[in-house]
Amino acid sequence: MAPTTHNLADPNTEGLLLRIADQLAKRFAGVFAAETVERYVFESYTTLLRTAKIRTYVPILAEHFATDRLTALAQAKGAITKRVPEVLFVCVHNAGRSQMAAALLRHHGGGRVHVRSAGSLPAGELEPVVVAAITEIGLELSDGEAPAYPKPLTDDVVQAADVVITMGCGDACPVYPGKRYLDWDLADPAGRPLAEVRAIRDDIDARVRWLLNEIAPGPTP
Repeated sequence: MAPTTHNLADPNTEGLLLRIADQLAKRFAGVFAAETVERYVFESYTTLLRTAKIRTYVPILAEHFATDRLTALAQAKGAITKRVPEVLFVCVHNAGRSQMAAALLRHHGGGRVHVRSAGSLPAGELEPVVVAAITEIGLELSDGEAPAYPKPLTDDVVQAADVVITMGCGDACPVYPGKRYLDWDLADPAGRPLAEVRAIRDDIDARVRWLLNEIAPGPTP
């Protein structure tokens, strides 16, 4: 890829992002042009940077975010075959409810579904009480490839989803024909004590088990 200037304040960060874009361009060769991949990488970085509380790891998170978005877009275009149903959880901040739902469905699904989550107005960090509520049942808010972090809702992940579940984010999620949309009325765990967040977690867990039985029945861990 030819050198490009994106006018970032830190030239070292720009160089790192260009290297990430070059690697992803090779990964998505034949699916997306190198310029498209580079644009996604830098857009993902600047988007995450707006709300990040700790900026040190933003380039690495941007690599993960851009990869997921490009994969979703390729799935929506039919360039990458979806082997399992795609589920997208959307709440306002992507710091609590949608993160717990994603972790629980990923756990119970055992590879029978692929899960994403996003927020209409993503927070700068996860709710500590939510992390505690998930950790105490032996799970992590992570997909195994990168630590969990609040992500903005983007059109590409909606297009790739087979089931979109919203949680208190109103009409922020775009609607596409042929997809299943559900709205789960759940309390926001932000600012609540652990005991109340446990109850929200358990409510989500029951709903997730029901959903999994509907879209990809099989043994539950």
